[in-house]
Amino acid sequence: MAHAPEIETSVERRRSLRAPARVRIHYGTVDALFSEFTRNVNEGGLFVETENVLDLDEVVVLQFSLPESETPVQARGRVVRIEPATADSVGGMGIEFEKLDASARQAIDALVRDLRMKQATDE
Repeated sequence: MAHAPEIETSVERRRSLRAPARVRIHYGTVDALFSEFTRNVNEGGLFVETENVLDLDEVVVLQFSLPESETPVQARGRVVRIEPATADSVGGMGIEFEKLDASARQAIDALVRDLRMKQATDE
């Protein structure tokens, strides 16, 4: 008896929880440049709120500044999830980091820890 293949969801793929973070992000593909805002971020990627979603597996070059940091983060990522807009939220796309230098990863890790601590004390 054959079993149906398991379906991997975006929740299962995440290695850590995302923290809410609204920062301006500039990103581009071979053909276009965009400027939007993130909804959340974690050590492995981020979610960009946009009506102009890219195709799944599209590679993008990212640049954004973290709060209290003067050096912009530059990274390469891949679109791994698309979320349609609803009456309650703007749609967008999840981007997983593929290339991120160690100092940028440490800065993102620190931001996510701080945001999670703040969120826990607010609850």
